[in-house]
Parts: sequence; structure tokens; C-alpha cells
Amino acid sequence: MRVPSRSPGQQPGTSVASATPARRVPRGVARRPAPPAAPDLDAYRAAVAELLIEVGALAEPESAGARQVLLDERLREPAIAAVLDATPQGLIGARETLLLEMARYRPNPRSSAADLTALVRIYLLSRIDMLWWRDAPTFMTDAEVNGSADLVDLEWLRRRDLLRFRYQEQPATVVGRGVRAVRRRLLPDARPRTAGLKFRRARREVVGLLNDIGREFARITPPGTPPLWVTSLVRSAAHQHQLRRLGYAAMVPSGHCLGYAVDVELAWFERFGARDALAGLLLARQRAGEVNVVDEGQAWHLCLAPAAGLRFRRSYEAEMGV
Repeated sequence: MRVPSRSPGQQPGTSVASATPARRVPRGVARRPAPPAAPDLDAYRAAVAELLIEVGALAEPESAGARQVLLDERLREPAIAAVLDATPQGLIGARETLLLEMARYRPNPRSSAADLTALVRIYLLSRIDMLWWRDAPTFMTDAEVNGSADLVDLEWLRRRDLLRFRYQEQPATVVGRGVRAVRRRLLPDARPRTAGLKFRRARREVVGLLNDIGREFARITPPGTPPLWVTSLVRSAAHQHQLRRLGYAAMVPSGHCLGYAVDVELAWFERFGARDALAGLLLARQRAGEVNVVDEGQAWHLCLAPAAGLRFRRSYEAEMGV
């Protein structure tokens, strides 16, 4: 055991004087508080992964009480609480929303949440989007999406061969839906099975991101592999709630309603031997700090990171010559 010295000199708790003059704060001027440290997203994702294992072990209906106790404990752990507390809802709001989502959950073919574990994963990992873009305004109505100067028309870009990804729009008429149904019967695997985009609009930096991913995907996959396929982009809050009523796992609040989140097809690329390549590409982008990735089964959810926004905005402007 170390015994404190009784000899004169430096005493416990004191420091050696520095030869550098101390920086004085003028009287009457308050010290500026240091900015809070950003939450550790790697630690958050790791803690969520551990939580999902425990949720999966309590998946039976009679385990509802045990699941709530588990969430009460685990959501307060520092790695998880730091992220949830920094979202607009805060820790308590996020907890209550998650418990309500779990209580209302009913499996159905439309939902990307195949079970309760998937629901918890989608909700908790998508909170990173809200942490990043908590100050961004929400597109509340369809009219706001269609009229926003912050969004560009993808069809205008597609016709000029300026997109490195594909998409399809939702049919607007009964005739259009009939044509879509006939095409699926005749060529069932020609396109991903997705309803398509309600809004063919996107933020410029998101187009820059998708074009960059699309180019890399084309470079690392065998010849004949179809281009990157986008299944969802910006949504209005009204449309998000409509999707919830139809049974989709459409979380609220959502990065889609801020214009920074997208969904890209994964499952369809299995038939081309390219699914794993795309998954690895997206996870590498997450490790590089460019996006947040949420595995939603058939499609994966991506959200652009604020730190990468300016770079992809400039990339878009360089590509479009603006």
C-alpha cells in the first residue's frame, strides 16, 4: 500500500505552478460552458444489439410485463440514454413511444417489422436520424413536399441521365394500378416488389449521396447487375401516418419527413448475387460516418449524416453543373 509522504512540498490536491500566465476572464463575464460531448453511436448500436437479444428471449405475449421491466432498465443505460435524451422527444418520450409501438404491434405482410425484435431494432436505430436532424423542419403536408424549393424533381434529372439509381412511382390512377399488376404477373422478378414513390422529389445532398453509392455499387458488382434501386424518399407527415394506418412500420417522428432518409432495395439483388456486396457497401458508409443504416429486411433504411451533407451537396452541384 502506498503511504502518503509527510515531507513538506506539494500537498494532495494541489498542482505545480505553471510558468504560463493564467488566462483571466474579465469580471462580469460568465464562462462559456463547454459544448456537450456527442453521444457515442458505436456504443449505442452495440447496446441496442445486446438489448435485442434479450427482447427476443421475451417475445411471447405473456412476457409483456417482463419486456417493460427490461426496457425500463436498459434504456436508462448511459450508452442508450445519451442518444435518446438528445432526440426531440427525450428519453422519457422515446421510451413511452416505443412501449406504445410494442403494445400496438400486430404482424402483417406489409410491415418491415417481422416480429417485436425487428420493431424495437427499427425504432431504436432510427432514433439516430432524429438525433442528427433534430432541428430540421418537418414536411407536414403533401403540398409542402411538392412545393418545397429545398427538393428537386427526380424525373427531370432521370430524363437527362443524371441519376445513378432507379425508382418507380406509385400509380396515380386505377388504370395505372392495373397495368402494374399485369406487369408483375408477366414479369414477376423484373423489378422489386414495392409500391413505389409517392413523391419523386429529394434533397440535393441526398441525390448526391445516392449517386455516389450507385456508382460504387456498379463498380463492385458483376456486369448485368441492375443499378441501385430506391424504394422510398421524402414523405410528408400526413403520408407517414397514412402508412401507419395501412400497417407499415412507419416510425414517428421520422427522418423521411425531414427529407434526409431513404430506403434502398436489398432482397431483390439476391437473385443477381449482389445483395451482400450492397449490404457491405452500406455498412462501410456507416462506419465512415456518412449514413445511419437500419436493416428493415427487404429494404434498408439510410439517413444522411449532417457531417457528410455539405460534401454531397457540393458533389450534386458539381455533377449538375450548378
